[in-house]
Amino acid sequence: MIGARSLKKKGGACPNCGGPVEFRFDATMVTVCDFCHSAIARNDRDIELIGKVAELVETNSVMHLGSTGHYRGKPFECIGRVQYQHAAGGYWDEWYLRLPGDKMAWLADAQGQLHLTFPRPIRKKMHVPDFNELRVGEEISLGDNELVVSEKGVATSFAAQGEIPWNFRPGDDHIYADLQGNEGWFATFEYDSEDTDAKKQLSVGKTIALEELNLDPPAVVTAEEDAPKRVAILSLNCPQCGGPLDLRTPDQTMRVGCPNCGAMLDAEQGKLKILNIIDRRQLHPEIPLGSVGRFKCPDKVSDHEFTVIGFLERYALYQGTTYPWREYLLHNPEIGFRWLVENDRHWSFAEPVPPSQINTGYNKRTYDGRTYRLYDRGTAYVRSCMGEFYWQVNQGDEVSTKDYISPPYMLSFEHSQTGNAEELIASKGVYLTTDEIEEAFGVKNIVRPWGVGVIQPSPPIHFGVWLSWCGFVTFITVIHLFGKSIFGLTSQLGPDPWMWFYAMIFISIMPAAILLYKYNFEVQRWKDSDYSPYASDN
Repeated sequence: MIGARSLKKKGGACPNCGGPVEFRFDATMVTVCDFCHSAIARNDRDIELIGKVAELVETNSVMHLGSTGHYRGKPFECIGRVQYQHAAGGYWDEWYLRLPGDKMAWLADAQGQLHLTFPRPIRKKMHVPDFNELRVGEEISLGDNELVVSEKGVATSFAAQGEIPWNFRPGDDHIYADLQGNEGWFATFEYDSEDTDAKKQLSVGKTIALEELNLDPPAVVTAEEDAPKRVAILSLNCPQCGGPLDLRTPDQTMRVGCPNCGAMLDAEQGKLKILNIIDRRQLHPEIPLGSVGRFKCPDKVSDHEFTVIGFLERYALYQGTTYPWREYLLHNPEIGFRWLVENDRHWSFAEPVPPSQINTGYNKRTYDGRTYRLYDRGTAYVRSCMGEFYWQVNQGDEVSTKDYISPPYMLSFEHSQTGNAEELIASKGVYLTTDEIEEAFGVKNIVRPWGVGVIQPSPPIHFGVWLSWCGFVTFITVIHLFGKSIFGLTSQLGPDPWMWFYAMIFISIMPAAILLYKYNFEVQRWKDSDYSPYASDN
């Protein structure tokens, strides 16, 4: 047992089934009966039946009840778990870790990211806004750190397991706001209600890697033992056409687009329900669903293996013109979800970045030492999709977008609102060539792009071009000025300045053409943007 002192176990018989229930720790307020899955609360005199708890949705989390490990030299034990249902339909787990001295920590496991936080008192000098006053993207000071509100919403307390250090009740609203800061800082505000006088709670910590938990076996399943589970495919049949459906992330899939008939299916705990039918005649992904690939460009993409699990067509409308693009949802069990974006046959790889690490300026953003210029802003709509998605995607869904570019990179912001949930997602994209895509996924004959991509790197000018030009200029000038004495000419005629002028024009044709090409390249890059720095030249 963790800690220097032993604790007397408290408990009794479950009010629902009569089975034994225990409250092992002083901080425990609710425990879930192992026999009938009822939530049991304790008070000063007795224990109380709260209600039946729903079956947990399998999320393939890295943590398990009873897991032990060490974080920064301090041992911990996992004593409980609460599972929340997001307003957009997905689920995430919050694990409760007991540390020495009965101190508690919260480990949130959502979409491949781990956030470890600790409860903190809200001091008088801290300004924690009311829930209705919070704005996504707003910057808030917590001590010496500046954090950005990345998400706010009302989730549902769906299911639980083990011992819970707060008054868990199935089906209750979970009102929260998540904030992110530099160097991985993460914080959560929790509210009793949306009223201005609601009680507020604060927890602060960091986004961490799995290795930092130093989990002990056998509480954690080894990678070798877990490998068959992680790559297992759930085979189902479409209820609309009967065609086969292979779910590669069944524990996280909320929507399925049937690749056979175009049916949009709702996936709820392994059951499929028809929502509507999408015309999929024009859906022809260049990379087939289920393709597995690894990018051999570590300077651009992290060295992980990805599986293509979803394909999405989106578009924007501007002055009656449609601007479409296509997105491929990639999944890796260790780091979560990433995106491949195909825009006008140009490709980019996108991964999430903390909004707090992006500095704001007028029509500019700065991230990781690079300055990005505003390229476009507007509203993106979902036209059609196929495959699996970790949120409840629907045809016609819309998000507000802003794109900033610094070739070969792009910063993209998506501001979405679903019911009571509001979220700001920032991502960084990097340009990939068609050859890199084909090599990564083993596909052939991907259509080559025509024209200039938004973040396509500008063709470099080799140093030798300028070195050669300077050499010719120097040579011709020396001959022009000193040629008479060098060659021992006796003619009284001096150097002809026109000959020198024409020679300069001749040797400058190639460099000038290269500069003109690069200039036109940049003009073409911005041709569809309302924020082009070359607008007066078009």
